[in-house]
Amino acid sequence: MEENKKLTMSDIAKMAGVAKSTVSRYFNGGYVKEETKEKLRKIIEEHHYEPNAIAQSLKAKRTNTIGIVAPCLDSITSSRMLMAIDEYLKGQGYTTIIINTNHNEMRELASIEHLWRMNVDGIILLATAVTMTHQQLASKLDIPILVVAQLFKGGISIIYDDYHAGYDVGCYAANMNHQHILYMGVGHKDEAVGVQRKKGVLDALKDHHIKDVSIRETNFSFHDSRQIIREYLMKHTPTLIICATDNIALACYKEIMEKGLNVPDDISLIGFGGYEVSSIISPSLCTIRYNNELAGQMAGKTIIQLIEKEPMAQTQLIGYELIKGGSVKKL
Repeated sequence: MEENKKLTMSDIAKMAGVAKSTVSRYFNGGYVKEETKEKLRKIIEEHHYEPNAIAQSLKAKRTNTIGIVAPCLDSITSSRMLMAIDEYLKGQGYTTIIINTNHNEMRELASIEHLWRMNVDGIILLATAVTMTHQQLASKLDIPILVVAQLFKGGISIIYDDYHAGYDVGCYAANMNHQHILYMGVGHKDEAVGVQRKKGVLDALKDHHIKDVSIRETNFSFHDSRQIIREYLMKHTPTLIICATDNIALACYKEIMEKGLNVPDDISLIGFGGYEVSSIISPSLCTIRYNNELAGQMAGKTIIQLIEKEPMAQTQLIGYELIKGGSVKKL
């Protein structure tokens, strides 16, 4: 009997062949499949296991709810990830509360605090930036926060390999013999897209001794990007435009066609994102496809592990694929 008293939830999880979080949900009345419930019940009865009363009272505060703060809901990459997070967490018995901040930092910070007051078990932040204020707020909260798409120094984050993706795009542009290149990027406030992705592209072009490189800054808006590229094309005709996102690339595509030019015969085009619509246009867009679905599943799994206080790597990296399409002409 003395041995039985030393039995832990981790031991029960191993005996049942399930995750520790499943055992925790069983004791806290969360969703568990009937066959798993029966398996756990038999193990618990056989070993006369009694959960620690203090631990149980603490666990009872769980709401089995995860808060998700997203910068927007109309981004294809964000919606892919949100769907994957939601689907994974539902499968684990959690409910999600999704808040859209429309890229407003103050609304983002207020949303994190609001979710904390709602007693969610953890928060996933799809970030466009992680400021000192974000870090200060996170340190004050008594629930885990997982940051996705931006590096969270001092915290846990899942990020895309933006620098190497950018570097591969720059190398591809050089290998296709383009010498007169425009890079259409976004502001440096977005560390991943505005800094790392851009740096990767420019470093590769520099390493290949390509000197005729122009840079224009836009935002994530299709409309605003059209205006900027329209003005640029009035005086310049690059052989290739590299865009920080597919949305910006599609804006460039539209303006190139409006000007009576063709892709890729007159101007080649590369984007980042791997949107479905990018394969529908003719020619199909050369782009970087990130595995947003995998990132979403990893985010769901990681936030549960953080709630269960399991050891985690500070940073997890998501890979990418270069889809060459038909929008880049070899010169």
